[in-house]
Amino acid sequence: MASGPIIIALMGLTGSGMSNFINKLTGTREEKAAGQLKSHTQAIREFQVNHSNRQYVFVDTPGFDETYRSDRDILRMIAEWLEKKYRGNVKLTGIIYTHRITDNRMSGSLCKNLDMFSRLCGDKAAERVRLVTTMWDRVKDTRLAESRVSQLEKNFWKPLIEAGARHKRFEGNSSRCAWKIVQDLNGDGEALLLQEELVDAGRNLNETTAGKALHTQFQKLLHEEKETIKQLQEEAKAQRDPELVRQLEAEQRRLEAELQKTWGDKHKLKVSFFRRIARLFARKTPAVNGHSARSN
Repeated sequence: MASGPIIIALMGLTGSGMSNFINKLTGTREEKAAGQLKSHTQAIREFQVNHSNRQYVFVDTPGFDETYRSDRDILRMIAEWLEKKYRGNVKLTGIIYTHRITDNRMSGSLCKNLDMFSRLCGDKAAERVRLVTTMWDRVKDTRLAESRVSQLEKNFWKPLIEAGARHKRFEGNSSRCAWKIVQDLNGDGEALLLQEELVDAGRNLNETTAGKALHTQFQKLLHEEKETIKQLQEEAKAQRDPELVRQLEAEQRRLEAELQKTWGDKHKLKVSFFRRIARLFARKTPAVNGHSARSN
């Protein structure tokens, strides 16, 4: 008889049904609506359940692509929890990644989230991953849903599946269906790649595979914003507005400085770069419009 509890963590995009899945496993009734864009899970929570003479611990994590927190904040929170558990010689028995079958396409945020999850787990722990499609009770076109499954399995999920992950359908939105999905997750746990990098290799979060992937996303964002500023500079020059040109050049230098400052911190990932850029451009918009109005 196994001695330790079976520990299963749930991860995924905000609104993909993680908390609802745990509610079905634990029997809790909370006012949580799967599919909402605002995350209901603000911190990592552990739920202990006794089932079939075994102790289970289900871990509810905040979803990525959340409205009020950056993906870096979420990654840091999950990384700290994983590191603490691994240092205590506790390994995950399984990892469930939830995905809405109702999503019409793999958006940019879905692709980035999946990439982050894959790099966080690593190939060695992939066999303990269950890719769970949710919200089957909301499907109106079965043939379309099956087409999405085929696309996921043969394209987006293919690397994980080839490494040992399995796709499971949460079709009944019931306790029985949820337990059927997790019933084959047992035995000794497996360290995730992120845990090995943080603890065994002694790396900082931004030096890990997942952290580097997030950094690459920020580099892409910076490039896009710099291109936008460059176009605005050309427009300002055409309008012979040297003051606006100077403001945009200062904005570009500020963006580059912010990126270097944020990733120069070797110990943790800080404030959302996305939101800081958004606020900077929000403040700049009235000034740009004002100049344009005077130019006309």
